[in-house]
Amino acid sequence: MRILVLGAGGVGGCFGGRFAEGGADVTFLVRPRRRAQLDENGIVVRSGYGGDFAVPVTTIASDEITAPYDVVLLSCKAYDLDDAMTAIAPAMGPDSVALPLLNGLQHVERLQERFGENNVWGGTCYIGAALDSATGEIRHFGDFQRIVFGELDGKPSARAEAFAALNETVGCDIEFSADIVQNMWDKFAMLSALATANIITRSVIGEILEAPSGEAFLLAALAECRDTAAALGHPVTASTLEAYNGMFTKRGSAFAASMLRDVEAGRPTEGEHVIGDMVRRAAAQGIETPMLHCALAAIETYEAKRRSEVGSAAA
Repeated sequence: MRILVLGAGGVGGCFGGRFAEGGADVTFLVRPRRRAQLDENGIVVRSGYGGDFAVPVTTIASDEITAPYDVVLLSCKAYDLDDAMTAIAPAMGPDSVALPLLNGLQHVERLQERFGENNVWGGTCYIGAALDSATGEIRHFGDFQRIVFGELDGKPSARAEAFAALNETVGCDIEFSADIVQNMWDKFAMLSALATANIITRSVIGEILEAPSGEAFLLAALAECRDTAAALGHPVTASTLEAYNGMFTKRGSAFAASMLRDVEAGRPTEGEHVIGDMVRRAAAQGIETPMLHCALAAIETYEAKRRSEVGSAAA
């Protein structure tokens, strides 16, 4: 099975690096600067979970692709999807399948429109990782690194079985799901809650819990997103709620949505694709989401100021 990984940042680099470490046939489609880092040093991950590792990897540019890949893993930001689809187009043949690990839900339909309904899996991932762009090293934090994927119609397939079999040889968890749409909703709802708390407070979980009202605030954000998902016909599974309750009450935790790190670095965010999308879905059904609205106003304000500053600098 030939695997192409688009991007080698925190998510793509960690998972793709684990694939390479386990002997999978994996290639990274990356930009020139990142390609130079990988060609020189390979994928380098600093992790307290599973241990540090470095592994040489194969890299490629979009215009160098001459044959389709079996699986194309997308680990880009949601706002970069158009460019990502253009980049992977030469790698998508009639039997290829795209596995998006993007936040939110909107990307699935757009990928199907571009590459065909049968050429897209549903997917989500659970990992905390960030790329140090200066050194090229990836920092993996947290005690999980897991991909959940499946056919969008819920049926088993030979190609899904082949990809799931990598779980036996690679240093991350790969799980096939017969209800991947629900898995994606679980992640969507819970990420919306996490991002809401992070963006309103500009703090990670452990810092929020230091405040006297912090735990109540976090659990209220979780409850609002849980109730919204249920009202929209996708109640969050009990195991997911239990896991997030544990994450939201873990003292000293550095856990946060990547959206917070993007804000702190002055980068664009996925606010519209996560918080904004959840707010709009709720509003369409007459569901009130005051905490989500507060977070959406905060992220929209940030984005407006960032665009203004970028425009002023360009002028």
